[in-house]
Amino acid sequence: MDVTKLLQGLPLFRGFDEKALRELLGASAVQETTAGVRLLEYGTIGEFLGVLLEGEAAAERPADDPAEPPRELGKLAPGDHFGEMSLLTGELTGADIVARTTCRHLRIPAAVFARMLAGNPVAVGVLARKMAARLAKREKDPAERRDAEDSMWRRAEDPYGLRPEGALAGKRVLVVNCGSSSLKYRFFDGGRAEGDVRGLIERIGQSSGGRHKRKAAGGDTTEDVAAPDHGAALGVVLRSVTKEGGGPLASLRELDAIGHRVVHGGDRYRGATVIDDEVLKTIRECATLAPLHNPPNLLGIEACRSAAPQVPEVAVFDTAFHQTVPPFAHLYAIPYDLYREAHLRRYGFHGPSHQYVSLRAATHLRRPIVELKMVTCHLGSGASVCAIDHGRSVDTSMGLTPLEGLVMGTRGGDIDPGLLMHLCTQRGMAPQDVEKMLSNESGLRGVSGVSNDMREIEEAAEKGNPRAALAVQMFAYRVKKYIGSYAAALGGLDVVVFTGGIGENAAGARARICQGLDRLGITIDEGRNRAPAAGKEPAFEISAEGAPVKVLVVPTDEELMIARETVRALGNRDVTTIIQAREKRPIPIEVSAHHVHLASADVEQLFGAGHKLTPRSELSQPGQFACQEVVDLVGPKGRVDRVRVLGPERPETQVEISRTEEFKLGIDAPIRASGDIAGSPGLTLVGTKGQVTIAEGVICALRHVHMHPEDALTYGLHDRDVVRVRTHGERELIFGDVLIRVSPSFRLAMHIDTDEANAAELSTGAAGFLDSIQERQGPQRKTLTGVPMTAAR
Repeated sequence: MDVTKLLQGLPLFRGFDEKALRELLGASAVQETTAGVRLLEYGTIGEFLGVLLEGEAAAERPADDPAEPPRELGKLAPGDHFGEMSLLTGELTGADIVARTTCRHLRIPAAVFARMLAGNPVAVGVLARKMAARLAKREKDPAERRDAEDSMWRRAEDPYGLRPEGALAGKRVLVVNCGSSSLKYRFFDGGRAEGDVRGLIERIGQSSGGRHKRKAAGGDTTEDVAAPDHGAALGVVLRSVTKEGGGPLASLRELDAIGHRVVHGGDRYRGATVIDDEVLKTIRECATLAPLHNPPNLLGIEACRSAAPQVPEVAVFDTAFHQTVPPFAHLYAIPYDLYREAHLRRYGFHGPSHQYVSLRAATHLRRPIVELKMVTCHLGSGASVCAIDHGRSVDTSMGLTPLEGLVMGTRGGDIDPGLLMHLCTQRGMAPQDVEKMLSNESGLRGVSGVSNDMREIEEAAEKGNPRAALAVQMFAYRVKKYIGSYAAALGGLDVVVFTGGIGENAAGARARICQGLDRLGITIDEGRNRAPAAGKEPAFEISAEGAPVKVLVVPTDEELMIARETVRALGNRDVTTIIQAREKRPIPIEVSAHHVHLASADVEQLFGAGHKLTPRSELSQPGQFACQEVVDLVGPKGRVDRVRVLGPERPETQVEISRTEEFKLGIDAPIRASGDIAGSPGLTLVGTKGQVTIAEGVICALRHVHMHPEDALTYGLHDRDVVRVRTHGERELIFGDVLIRVSPSFRLAMHIDTDEANAAELSTGAAGFLDSIQERQGPQRKTLTGVPMTAAR
C-alpha cells in the first residue's frame, strides 16, 4: 500500500506536499493488529493520532456494568483518523477503538502532531472545525457531559499516565540520583519491563573502592568497581545500560533523555526543567541551601554531559511541587528583607513522591485529583507531610532545609530556635557541631538510643525499652498533629495517604497515627491495616467501611515520577519551540474588575419575583454582557458596594474579587478558575429587593487567556494549559500562571484583575505575547458546578 497517496487523499493532509508527508511518515510508525485488539484505549491520555490504513474498526464506549456489552459509537474505515480530540484538548480518550478485522494503522506521535499538523493552515482548519463542533455540542448539554465524565472516571485505568508505558510513551530514559558517596539509577526501556535496569553504586571516592549492585531481567548482581569519583561511577552506570554491560542499548545515542533528581531549585523552578547553562547556574547557587545534596547532583549532571553530550538532560527538583504553597504558608515571620535578599523561606522536599502518590490515590479512587483534598505522609528515614488541594501543594512540613517538620530517622524536626542558641551560648557547642547533631544524631536514633530504623525501635519497645517506646510515640504524635492541622488548613479532608519505608510497611505506626482522629472522619480497619497487601499493591485502602475519609497505603515510585516528569519537560520544551516559532500575534489584554454571576433563583431573591437580568453593554466574549443590575457585597469585616452583575445567568452564583477586596471584606478567597468554587468562602449579597447569603462561591479569578480552537491549535496548546505571557510597555514583564481557556465561542483575549493591572501599569488596550508553556495539567473534568469549563468567563 502507498501510504503517502492514501494520506494525500484525506482532507487533514491535503496541505502537505510529498516531501512533508515523507518526513511525517518517517517520524511515525505503522502497526498491525488482529481482530479484537484495541488500537486506542478508553480513558487514557492520548499520545498519538491514529490513521486507519487497512481493515475495519469500531469506536466503543464500555458500559458502566462490566457484565454489559460496550456501546458501539461508530465504525472506522481506511482513511479515518482517531485520537485527535485527546491530543487537541488534553482530556481522556472517550472511546476504545477496537479492530474488527486485521488492521494496519499509522501512529503519529503527539510531538510530531503538534509540530507538523498544527503548523499547517489546512490541517489547522480541519482540526479546528472538528474540535469546535465537539466543544459546541458539549457546551449545550453540560449535564449529559457530566454523566459521561462520571462514567469515564469510574472506568479510567491510567488517567495520569502512571504506568511506565503511559508515562514514557516509548521513550528510553535514564534516571540518575547522585548522593555524596553513592549513585542510584534506573533505566526505563520505553515501558518494557524486560528492558528495565536499576542499580546502586556505593562507596564513591573511598580508598576501598566502589560496589555496584544491579537488578535487571537477567538477574541480580553485585560487583566491586573502580569509583574514585562521580565521573567514574557514571561510566559504570552508562556501561550497565548498554550491551557492553548487559543492558538493552546498542549505544548511548539511543537514550531519549536523562532525568536527574536535584534536591533544591530555590523559588525559580515550578516544574521539571530541561538543563542548560542557566539552570546549572541556579543549581550551583542553591547549593548554599542544600550543601549536602546539590553539589553531588551537579557532579552527576556534569558527568552525564561529558559522557553523553547529545542526550538532553532534565532536572526534576524536590522543591518544585511545593512552589504552589502560598506566601502566607511558605514565609517565615522574620524580617521580610531576609526573604527578599537571601530567599529564606519554606521550600519543602520529597516533591516527586508526594506528587506521585497523590496522583496514584486519585487514580485508585477513580476521581480527578482536582476534586480532592488530601494529606500525603512520606514516612521514612526522611519524612514529610504535604497538604494537597486541587492537585496543588498548599503546605508542607519540611522548610528551608529537610530538618524542619516531623521526627525522622536522625533528624529531630520542629525545634525551638532558642534551644539552638542555648546549646551554643550555654553549652559551648560550635555551630557545625549543632548542625551535625540535628542532622545525624537526633530523631528516632537520638531519642531511642537504639537505631534510626523503625523496625528495630518497635522491636525494642515491645521488649520493654522505655526510650524506644517514647521514640515511637513522639514519631506518631508529630505526624498526627500535622494531619490535624492540615485538615483545618484545607477546610476538610477526603484522603490520607501513607507512603515511604515506614508509611508502607509499619502497620503499627499507621495505627498509632490514626488513633483518635475519628472526629476528623479518619478511621482505619485494623484487619486491612495489618494485611500483607498493604504497601504491596499500587494503592491499598485501609480505612474502615463507610469512613468519610479514605486512608490509603501507596508505595512511592520516585524514579518513575522523575522519568515521567522528564518526558513531560521535553514535551513542554517542544510546545515552547512551537509557540516561539509562530507569528508574534498580540493578545489583547482586558482588565476585569470585580463582578458577580448570579443563579436565576438568586436574581429573583435580590431583584424581585420574575426579574430578568437587563443587558447594559456587550463584553468582548460573545454572548456575555454587563448588566444594569449591581449588588453590594457584605463580608465578616466590611463591604464592597455597587458590584456589577454579568450575564447570562449561571447554575451557581459566583463572586470574583481582587486581593485588596479580600481584606476589606474580611475573607480569604482562593485563586481559582471561574466555575471552580467548591470549598471557597461565602458572603452576603444585597440587592434592591432582598439579600442572599451564599455558603461558597467567592474567588479571586486566576488570570487567563480566552482562545478559539484555531488559536489553540496554532500554538500547540490545550484547554487548561498554563503559560507565560510577556507584556510590553512602561514596565515590561512576564506573567506566569496564565490559564488557557478554549471554546468555539471565544475571541482571543487575556483577562487580568485590577490589582495585577495596576502592578504592571497596564490598562485595557494593552497587548501581551505568548512566551512559553509553564505546565500541561493532567486530565480533569470539563464541567464544574454545572458550568462548562470552556464557557466560563
